[in-house]
Amino acid sequence: MISKFIFQKILGWKIVGDFPKELKKYVVIGAPHTSWKDFPIAILARNTIGVKINFIGKASLFKPPFGFLFKALGGAPVDRSKSSNKVDAIVALFNEHDEFRLALSPEGTRDKVTEWKTGFYYIAKGANVPVVMFAFDFKNKRIIIAPPYYLTEDMNADMNHFYDFYRDIQGAKPELFSVPEKSKTSVK
Repeated sequence: MISKFIFQKILGWKIVGDFPKELKKYVVIGAPHTSWKDFPIAILARNTIGVKINFIGKASLFKPPFGFLFKALGGAPVDRSKSSNKVDAIVALFNEHDEFRLALSPEGTRDKVTEWKTGFYYIAKGANVPVVMFAFDFKNKRIIIAPPYYLTEDMNADMNHFYDFYRDIQGAKPELFSVPEKSKTSVK
C-alpha cells in the first residue's frame, strides 16, 4: 500500500495502538491540532490502518479547486455561519448509518486555545458511542491510538481522562498546544 510506504518508510512515522475494527461507530478525537501537516499525517495513518474514518471541515475547504479531494478522502462540509444545531445533525448521521466513525479536533482550530470544544463529547453522548483518542506525537514521529473510552455520567471525570492522555504529547508546533488543567465545573 502506497500510504503505508510513504507514512513509514519515507516520513519515518509509526503507529502505536489501533482503531477498534470490531466497532462500527465511534468518535475519534485528534490532537494536538497545531499545523496543516496534521491532516495529511492523519490520512496516511488512517489509510495505513485500513479503517474508514470520516471528518468534517469548514465549508470553504470543499469548494473548487480542491473540494472534490476532501470529499473523496471522506470529508463532509460544515457551514459554520449557520446557527443550526450541529451536534444534533451529526448524531443523526450516526443514527442513519450502520457504520460511521467521525474524527474531530477537540481544540476546534490550529490556533492556541485555553479551552477545548465539547461538541465531540455531546456527539458521542447523543449517539451513545465511545470516544477513541488519536494523538499526533511529532516529537517521536508516532501516532498514538488509545482504546475506546465509554463516557460516564461524570463529564468532568471524562474530560480529565482526555486531558491526561494528551498532556505530554508534543504537536508539530508545541507552542500552540495546551491541555486544560483539570475540569472542575461544567465545560462549555
